[in-house]
Amino acid sequence: MIERWSKQNGYRDVLAISLPLVASMGSITLMQFTDRMFLANYSVDAIAAALPAGIASFTSIAFFMGVANYTNAFVAQYVGARAYGRVGASVWQGIYFALVASCVLASLYFISGTLFEFIGHSSRIRALEITYFNILTLGAGLVVLGSAMASFYTGRGLTWTVMLVHMAGAAVNIPLDYCLINGVGPFPELGIMGAAIATVTASGTIVAILCILIFSPANRKRFSTWECRAFDGELFGRLMRYGLPSGVQFFLEIFGLTFFIQMLGRLGDLELAASNIVLSIETLSFLPMVGFHVGNATLVGQAIGRGRPEQGSYSTTSTLHLIMAYMMFVAAAFIVTPEPLLHLFKAHHHTPEQYARINDLGVILMRFVAVFCFFDALNLVYSGAIKGAGDTRFIMWTIGALSIGVMIAPIYLALEVFGAGLYAAWTIATLYICVLGLAFMWRYRQGKWKSMKVIEPQPVGNGGRGRCAAVLEVGSAGT
Repeated sequence: MIERWSKQNGYRDVLAISLPLVASMGSITLMQFTDRMFLANYSVDAIAAALPAGIASFTSIAFFMGVANYTNAFVAQYVGARAYGRVGASVWQGIYFALVASCVLASLYFISGTLFEFIGHSSRIRALEITYFNILTLGAGLVVLGSAMASFYTGRGLTWTVMLVHMAGAAVNIPLDYCLINGVGPFPELGIMGAAIATVTASGTIVAILCILIFSPANRKRFSTWECRAFDGELFGRLMRYGLPSGVQFFLEIFGLTFFIQMLGRLGDLELAASNIVLSIETLSFLPMVGFHVGNATLVGQAIGRGRPEQGSYSTTSTLHLIMAYMMFVAAAFIVTPEPLLHLFKAHHHTPEQYARINDLGVILMRFVAVFCFFDALNLVYSGAIKGAGDTRFIMWTIGALSIGVMIAPIYLALEVFGAGLYAAWTIATLYICVLGLAFMWRYRQGKWKSMKVIEPQPVGNGGRGRCAAVLEVGSAGT
């Protein structure tokens, strides 16, 4: 264990790449939390509209984010192969995809009225939902663009830069959010419209900072970030080949969670409240794993690019050790001390009897989380490993088949046909996560990922394209 700390792709390397990504996720979560807190204090209607509209907006972005984020694998493998001229070309293909995605997402403006009329909330809430959703989707392309551009750093393992950029975005979002919602100082009072404008402004700030950094003279020289701006049909095609399944996979994950929450809402307000509280607490275990998921995918991608898949195996084992140690602590807290965690979400409008019922339900549901968090760790660690190599189609088909066959259909049948209750729904969801984790562990241990690549089999010069071709270079990945 001690020697694994200092070895390449050991604990130290995994932590160095993953912890800043965990902090980045934390800054995004903080922006969402403060946005909803300010709106809740502003008006009941505003927060009632922001939650469904925000979920609808994120669901529409999920597919495009999943594709854009896969630029990370291309950057990682080219860095591993020392074909640094292809790094800039890869990022530009992600940028071109994000520009197309921006147009598609912005077009949702024209159907938002029909969408929220179908959802069926009151006319007063619906008007606020449409306003919030329209502004978010008009600026949603910035989120996708930021994901593609951030891959320039995450794929090279320079995740501290991404963390600082996201913190800068949060520093813009939080005070602007407060001022535009409430009309502080020279800012107009815009309510929910102000919250959406602040969110889009923060996304624009992140993209602007990334532009300044990526197209700096040093990066333009080392990675051809400006010289290789031309559209590359062959490279773009490979990004779509591997990235589209990744986008579908991310969308299915978000859709499955949304379906689960919506079905729980049919069981009763207290059951839904207890489930939402427990799912909110569950992010304490889930968010760090997302950072380690991306970090391990980066290390595996770089190892594949170097032609040393055994180094990817080493990083995966190191990541699994770290996450399992964390999960043991989290599971113990969820089982031994659930009440203090649940108390953090106590609502003043609940009667003592309602709160007691929510607390009793929450204690039981926390035990479900304590069980499936270990399998969720297997899911994210092993799916990150095979995704970093390029095994995205298996991930897509596995999540698609299992989400429908093991979770969505059984939950619908259990609740709507057989009249089962809350614990049955959570049992099915827990089974789904367990099977998913075991499926990815099985695929990883098969070892097929070791012979996969998303980049050219042998990156060499090509037809006078200069540094924009896959030219092998000697040296480090730079800074």
